[in-house]
Amino acid sequence: MTVSAAPTQATVKSETARAPVRKNRFWSWLIFVVGALYFLVPLAATFYWSLRAEKDKFGFEAYRRLFADTNFLPSFSESIVNAIAAILISLLIIVPTAYWVTLRLPKLRPVIEFITLLPFVIPAVVLVFGLIRLYSRPPLLLTATYDSSRILLVCVYAALSFPYMFRAVDNGLRAMDVRTLTEAAQSLGASWPTILFRVIFPNLRVALLSGALLTFAIVIGELTIALFMAQHTLGPYMANLTRSKVYEPSAMAIVAFAITWAAMGIIQLIGRGQQGQIAGGH
Repeated sequence: MTVSAAPTQATVKSETARAPVRKNRFWSWLIFVVGALYFLVPLAATFYWSLRAEKDKFGFEAYRRLFADTNFLPSFSESIVNAIAAILISLLIIVPTAYWVTLRLPKLRPVIEFITLLPFVIPAVVLVFGLIRLYSRPPLLLTATYDSSRILLVCVYAALSFPYMFRAVDNGLRAMDVRTLTEAAQSLGASWPTILFRVIFPNLRVALLSGALLTFAIVIGELTIALFMAQHTLGPYMANLTRSKVYEPSAMAIVAFAITWAAMGIIQLIGRGQQGQIAGGH
């Protein structure tokens, strides 16, 4: 009897151990399904509405009208250029700063984090009125022409990206041995610019792409600052489209969503197999 009872007790213990696992798996799947529905149902409804441009017929007429609009391509291309410029400015400021703080001044990390969080604290309306008031008079007159205002707008976008870019870069730097890489490069005679651009930047590839994607998303969808600075970017264009059209705004939302997911897919392709490089490279 003792020999036959042992397997029975082991089976009971095994079933008892599996019960919490099954319960946790059920709640995990339930949360996943609810979250997916929360995001996918509005997206599906938007896509469905964008196909109703023609009466009693489903089609892509709204998309054709959108791409045929003479204001769409200039607004879209201008936003793309602004995003690329803002990303470059943000990288040139954040990467050397985060690198130097990690290497030499770790006690200043809380101060830098606080400074980079300021765009979260200051509302966009307050920020844009402060900028207009400050840069609309000599000697800092930058709002007199469209091009000068655009330069100011790109700088503001770079500042708005600081919270996302700094954390992405800081996490990437913490994941690798910065001091060892720097000392090894210095022992080979590399200068500081060489270390930064040929050692640090390549090892931060995925982190930089993540920060760049977030910056791109901010610039593409930003409305308030561009509107008050009279810039013809995608945000004001989408706002005007909403006031004057019915189906085209839904098509524009789907296009913007597709562009964002395409950028994420590119990051996944480029970042695949690069985890070793982030950790220090082997």
